[in-house]
Amino acid sequence: MGSETEKEYYRKVLDSLGRRLFVVSPDLKLLAGNRPATKKGGPEVVGKKCYEYFYGEDAPCQSCPVPEVLKSRRPVVRRVRDADGGTEQTQCLQATPLFDGQDIEAVTVLDIDLVHLHSLETELTRSNAFLRNLIMSSVDGIIASDMKGKILIFNEAASKISGYTIDEALTELNIRNIYPGDGAREVMRNLRSNDHGGKGKLKFYPIDCSRKDGSMAPIRLSAAVIYEGDKEIATAGFFYDRSEKKELEQKLQKTQIQLLQAEKMASLGKLAAGVAHQLNNPLGGITLYAQLMLEEYALEEGAKEDLTRIIDDAERCRDTVRELLEFARQTRQEILMNDLNHAISRTLFLLENQALFHNIEIIKSLDPDLPKVPSDVQQLNHVFMNIILNAAEAMEGTGQLRVETLPSDNGCGILIRISDTGPGIPEDALPHVFEPFFTTKEQGKGTGLGLSLAYGIIENHGGRIWAESKIGEGTTFTIELPMGQPSEQE
Repeated sequence: MGSETEKEYYRKVLDSLGRRLFVVSPDLKLLAGNRPATKKGGPEVVGKKCYEYFYGEDAPCQSCPVPEVLKSRRPVVRRVRDADGGTEQTQCLQATPLFDGQDIEAVTVLDIDLVHLHSLETELTRSNAFLRNLIMSSVDGIIASDMKGKILIFNEAASKISGYTIDEALTELNIRNIYPGDGAREVMRNLRSNDHGGKGKLKFYPIDCSRKDGSMAPIRLSAAVIYEGDKEIATAGFFYDRSEKKELEQKLQKTQIQLLQAEKMASLGKLAAGVAHQLNNPLGGITLYAQLMLEEYALEEGAKEDLTRIIDDAERCRDTVRELLEFARQTRQEILMNDLNHAISRTLFLLENQALFHNIEIIKSLDPDLPKVPSDVQQLNHVFMNIILNAAEAMEGTGQLRVETLPSDNGCGILIRISDTGPGIPEDALPHVFEPFFTTKEQGKGTGLGLSLAYGIIENHGGRIWAESKIGEGTTFTIELPMGQPSEQE
């Protein structure tokens, strides 16, 4: 392309701007201008003082930006009155120095329409307001911070999860307060690696954030580094609270364990029933013939003692068989609408005067508005008595026993909680407490069938029973019974 053609294109571009663009010398003489700048005077304007040509003044305008450009050697923007002689400042001039080596050879001046600029500012303000509303209304927490950790953006969801107000976060907090310990460094290490979505990105990363009250909230974090060129200037994170999801996962896991337990107990129940029936007849024969020998023969004292021991052990076996039959749910239920507060109070009345309970503080918290539930009260009394006696034995006769009743969380049933302040059940033993013949008591002090029987009774009522325990703090058994009619009994 020839130089003349190139110059012609430059001229057309400058003329098409629609705003005045002119060049002045350091003494404010016009050196060149585009068509909007020279339309009033034509080409002969070159050499005239800009203030004379545009404003008809005898001296430079007070708002002229050129002297400041010559002084600061940097671009300057100034508001000015319009070129038609009005007084309202609806325009501004942007002046930029042109250098010849170290010297300012001339200054270019561009006329900017403030009305148009105001329109752009309004549009920018509207866009910023929309962006802010978008960030603030997000259901996910959003936090952005600079590379020193100062928080720049903190939305309402982040405030709700963390407990900090937006003002507190923006004025007082550092990102290290949100991710305590080595958490913030851990996030940055992962952001700078390629292992979590690529360099500068972190996707669905599980981590804990610190709440204002000192507790920890499990969150799932997606984050990114914000770059300016190759330089890291900020980070932005999007996260949601996993507390509720984690709680649901734990409940689901507990339900799965209970379903497996129920299946196991059903199989064991069938086995127990068969074993019990097979043992009943020979045990009856052992007891009968041992008793006959005692009554019909003149035996030495030692032989009598041996036979008495045989009878006692046989009776003990028969008691175990009876509990096995109960466990196998072979007894008939009588389902009536019963007041379980009354049933629990009756059980406690029978037990609290026993020597084992003399140094145990019994605390009752029974909901007076508890509805009646369909149940076999005799079987439930057996459950309550078994759990309460176990609690008293675990506390070795000293401690605090709490019994409470209340509506269940879903409003469709009732809860019975029996808590003690005993030594607690070891974590590895807790999943097995309802299994037949499993016991933490000393040998000879329990058959291991009491809680198995309790489990079967509650399950047969259409309910649930589970245990929670902390070593050194105690154990809580919780029973949930439905208020509706239980399913047809076996």
